[in-house]
Amino acid sequence: MTTRISTVKALLEAHGRPEREVYYDLENSPRVPEEVVKAMLPYFNVKGYGHPSITHRPGWEAVEIVESTREAVAGTINAEPENITFTPSGTAANNLALVGSCMETGKGKIVISAVEHESVIFPAIRTLGSLGYRVVQAPVDEDGLVDPEILASLVDKSTVLVSVQLVNHEIGTIQKVREIAEYAKDVNSRVLVHTDAADGWGWIPIDVERLGVDLLTLSGRKIQAPRGVGILWVRDGVKMRRIVEGPLSTQSLWPGVENTPIIAGLREAIKLAFEDMEGRAGRVAGLRDRLMEGILGQLDDVILNGPRGAMRSPDNLNISFLHVEGEALTIELSTKGIYVSSGSACTSRVLEPSHVMLAIGRKYEEAHGSILFKLTKYHTMEDVKYTIENVLSAVERLRKISAIRGGLVE
Repeated sequence: MTTRISTVKALLEAHGRPEREVYYDLENSPRVPEEVVKAMLPYFNVKGYGHPSITHRPGWEAVEIVESTREAVAGTINAEPENITFTPSGTAANNLALVGSCMETGKGKIVISAVEHESVIFPAIRTLGSLGYRVVQAPVDEDGLVDPEILASLVDKSTVLVSVQLVNHEIGTIQKVREIAEYAKDVNSRVLVHTDAADGWGWIPIDVERLGVDLLTLSGRKIQAPRGVGILWVRDGVKMRRIVEGPLSTQSLWPGVENTPIIAGLREAIKLAFEDMEGRAGRVAGLRDRLMEGILGQLDDVILNGPRGAMRSPDNLNISFLHVEGEALTIELSTKGIYVSSGSACTSRVLEPSHVMLAIGRKYEEAHGSILFKLTKYHTMEDVKYTIENVLSAVERLRKISAIRGGLVE
C-alpha cells in the first residue's frame, strides 16, 4: 500500500499542479466554502472557545453557537431542537442510532438494505450481530431501489429495527422511505425505523414527520461543512443508550466537549445550503445532466449506475467505464486537476468492488471501473465542458494501453 501511494504521489508531482482544478469528490471529503471557514475562525480564539458547561463568557458563547446550530438543523427537517444530538461524524451518528436503540429494545431481528453505507452495515452485522441480533439484508433492483413490500415481508414480530438510506451515497437512488416505514409498521407497530439521510440533506426536502421514521442521521460534510460533525435525530419516546461514556456537556446521548468551531461552520453551511435549495438543486441537476450526456453520448462501453430522473439525487453521477480500471482513471484525471472517486469512497484504497455495485447486479469489472462525480453550486458549465473533454481523452488513452480488452478481466 505504501509503495503504491508513493508511486502515485510521484506521478502527480511529476505533472505539477494543474492550472484548473475541478473537485467532484464530495462523497469522500468536502471542499469547504470560504464563508464557512470565516464563520469558524472566531470560535478558535476570539469567542465561544470555552467549555459550554462553564459559566463564563466564552462558555456562554459556546452554548449559544451549539444551541443556535441545533435549532438550524432542526428547522431543515421539521424537528424539535431538543431531539438533535451532535456526534463527531455521520459514522458515529449511525453507530449511535443502531447500537444505541437496539441495546434498549432487546435482541431480535434487524432489517437493512443491501446498499446501506458501511457505517450502517458494520454496526448492524459486526457489533449487533456478534451480540445475538439477526441481521437480514433486503435486496434492491438494478437501480438500487428497495421494494417496500419485499422489505416488509422480511419484517416480523421479532424485528426491532429497520434501516434504509434516504439517498444512496454512491449511485444517488432516492428510496421510498415513507412507504417502507408504513409497510414495516403495518407488520410490527413496535419496530423502529431509521434512515441515513446524509446524502439527501440539502438536496431534497426532508421532513421527519412525513417520512414516519424514528431515527434519522445527517452529516455536516455532505453540505460542505468541515469534517467533524454528525447529527442524530431521535423521536420522542424512543429509548436510547449511550455507546460512549464520559462527562456530559449540553447533550445526554454523546458525552464530551462540543466542537464549537466545527459546529459554527455547520451553521453557516446550513445557511448556504438551504437559502434556495430548490433552485440550487435544479441548477446542479442541469449541470449533472450535461456531464452525463456528454460522457454517455460520446463514449462506447459505459454504464450509468443508478436511476435517471426524479428518483436520483440532483448532485450525483456514477458511471462505469468498461475496459478501464477506476483507480487508473482517477489518477489520470487527477493529473488534469479533475478529482473524482472510484467505487465506494470509504473503500477507495482497498481494491475490492463496491458492495453497492454488486448489489445492483454489476459484474466485478463493471464495479471496478465505476467513477463517482458529485456536483455542487460552485461548479460551472466551463467545469463540466473541461471534465467531459478530459474524461473522453483519458478513457481513450487508458483503453489503448490497457490489457483488459485482451480478456484478462472478462
